[in-house]
Amino acid sequence: MGHAGNNVIPNVHFRKVNGCQTGRHNRVFMRTWLDQAGRKKRRANNRKAKAAKVFPRPAAGNLRPVVHPPTQRYNMKLRLGKGFTLAELKEAKIPKKQAKTIGIAVDHRRRNRCTESLQANVQRLKLYMSKLLIFPKKSGKKGVKKGDTPRSELQNVAQNTLREIIPVPKPDLRIKARAITKEEKEKSAYKTLKKARTDKKYLGAKLKKAKAASGKAEE
Repeated sequence: MGHAGNNVIPNVHFRKVNGCQTGRHNRVFMRTWLDQAGRKKRRANNRKAKAAKVFPRPAAGNLRPVVHPPTQRYNMKLRLGKGFTLAELKEAKIPKKQAKTIGIAVDHRRRNRCTESLQANVQRLKLYMSKLLIFPKKSGKKGVKKGDTPRSELQNVAQNTLREIIPVPKPDLRIKARAITKEEKEKSAYKTLKKARTDKKYLGAKLKKAKAASGKAEE
């Protein structure tokens, strides 16, 4: 018996008997998940064991900067980056060689594209340094080095067990409605951009003219 037209031959495989799937055929498609409680407990125990192993250092590891992800799809968000730039460390007055020894991640390849991100991470470093406690490596008076926290302040110190040592700030996306000010009404965004483009175009000519003028003045 032929088929009308060049159609696909029916090949459905529902494995049904009398309109319902039987356990004999359907059992292979079923996945049970009866160990959720056990896995939850195991993860919690692993976190506790890891925290105890690195005590008194933070359980999250090194301090990392706040960065914007690449591409237009995600660049409005914030996440943790690989490490702080050398410029951020310099601005926060932290030596780059010392940074790694006190739990600060460093990424010499990253660059600061704007002043806002630079200042945000500098403030993050300063906040971290204000809360930092450095334990002496050895016992006794000779084991205490310059920059170590006094032993009197190291009694009953709580370990930082947060997922992020300093949480990533959540920006408030809602902007409340307000009246437009007189200065905003008078200001023109078009004129501001036009002037910036013009200044950029004639910057070289202005510098050349100023250099020539200074040369004549010296003569």
